[in-house]
Amino acid sequence: MTARICSCRRHLLAALLTGSLAALWISPAASQTAQPDLAPAPSDLTAAMPQYRRALEEYNKAWQSYTAAASAYWNLVSERRQLRNGKRARGEPLSISDYVLAQPPVYTGPPKPVNPLKPEVRPRPVYVPVVADFLAAARQEFKFAPRLPQGEIEFKRAYAKVTLAAGLTRDQIVRIYGFEASGNGSYDVEAGLEYNKHGRAITTALGYNQLLATNSVEILAEKGSEFIKALEVKVAAIPGTPQQALDGKIEVLRRMVAFARSVPDAWSQHEILANTPKGLGVHALNLDLDIGPMLQTQKLVDSVVFARRKGFSKTLTAAELEMLNLTGDGNGFDMVTMPASWRDQVPTANFFRASGYADNPVAKRNNVVAKLIAATDARMDEEIKKAGARELAALLQ
Repeated sequence: MTARICSCRRHLLAALLTGSLAALWISPAASQTAQPDLAPAPSDLTAAMPQYRRALEEYNKAWQSYTAAASAYWNLVSERRQLRNGKRARGEPLSISDYVLAQPPVYTGPPKPVNPLKPEVRPRPVYVPVVADFLAAARQEFKFAPRLPQGEIEFKRAYAKVTLAAGLTRDQIVRIYGFEASGNGSYDVEAGLEYNKHGRAITTALGYNQLLATNSVEILAEKGSEFIKALEVKVAAIPGTPQQALDGKIEVLRRMVAFARSVPDAWSQHEILANTPKGLGVHALNLDLDIGPMLQTQKLVDSVVFARRKGFSKTLTAAELEMLNLTGDGNGFDMVTMPASWRDQVPTANFFRASGYADNPVAKRNNVVAKLIAATDARMDEEIKKAGARELAALLQ
């Protein structure tokens, strides 16, 4: 469901905050070919193997001690999360002791030694699909070609209209665009290619709000009927050839919605679909001038609606809304609704799973709630100064 967020999404957001693009999204279709290092000469093994065995024993002892402590820590994080959820369901107030206040254990032992008999293997980077792949998949699987804008300003104008109509504030729209799309991102910007179009994509995250292919499939499964109705209203208002083109697009959209709904409404199921050719074809909807702005906006609207449904009556700041985007609606809501006096004490680890936290250097460095929100705000402050963000802000006047 849309409250979930996969680890690759967290990789992307970490990259945006740190300027590091080292995170990788692993494509199921990608091969893992590798280049082995040269093995040591046989004469060297006699001396190397006893040393290796001693080092391995030391490593195993240190690692086992660490994993036991880490397992206990993350189990406690999970237990406390369930406790808080139960209290909220019963209408009981939370206390700061309902959070784990210690930071996660960190491995400080020796590195794992390399076996002299088994040359080290360096995996090659895996291939991540890019815009050309999304467009090709849409053509092949759905006989569909998105209606691309004549220029960036045309897409921005459509996006501004949809986001305002959806009830998002100007501040939320501009600052999240700045944060997600680096302040100058185009409607087809993909994670890893923000500053170098000839670089390497690191995830399928695409567009102003950097939706993953899984996000696109999930949103279509849950809100596709609303998108179809919106296009039908547009058809009724436009006579002639444009109407015929929209009629064809509506039929394609119906088939895409049926595909997205062919599995249970769960993130893990939608992730499987997203990694198929049809799923990549669905992701191409983000590039379409009629559907893309709705799809990009919906992710933010879902988070706002979630917070309101939970009783949050105030307007979420852009940074608070980004917390729901970063950690999932449930965890983000937990984070932004805690008393301000707790934010300097509660570790960000409370709002992640162990694997997601390990992959997010920003959450580890800004390791309490107050620091993470402040770092997000600071990044937004910088990005909204750029030309793309200023152009979007002008359209929202």
